[in-house]
Amino acid sequence: MGEEINKTKPRILVAEDDKENQKYLDFILRRTYEIDFCDSQDEFFMLISRKKYNVIVMDITLKGEQIGLSHIRKLKRKPEYRKIPIKSLSGHVFSQDRKKALEAGSDVYLTKPIENKKLMDTLEKLLAQK
Repeated sequence: MGEEINKTKPRILVAEDDKENQKYLDFILRRTYEIDFCDSQDEFFMLISRKKYNVIVMDITLKGEQIGLSHIRKLKRKPEYRKIPIKSLSGHVFSQDRKKALEAGSDVYLTKPIENKKLMDTLEKLLAQK
């Protein structure tokens, strides 16, 4: 596992394929966190192998498929990634979607659109639990 975690700003990997959502998350999070974005499976695994992250924000539906859930399962099976908190973010509001994400290994499941305060509070709680 590559580059060490920045001690001054927590580092977050955001897996999100919608460019508008990326802009929104970047605007909200950049002041407090160091952020990397990815929108594909290859980019996700390349980034996670090169840098250490404090938290992962994962859209469970990337490129029209629920591959975000498979990414979460893969990470939680590997000891070096198992303890990284994962916050699932999705436009899916049904209880079965939430259940699938939590069963896959998400620590938190939130739906879009999300209020800025709720997003920040959730990230702070995940970082405090780590």
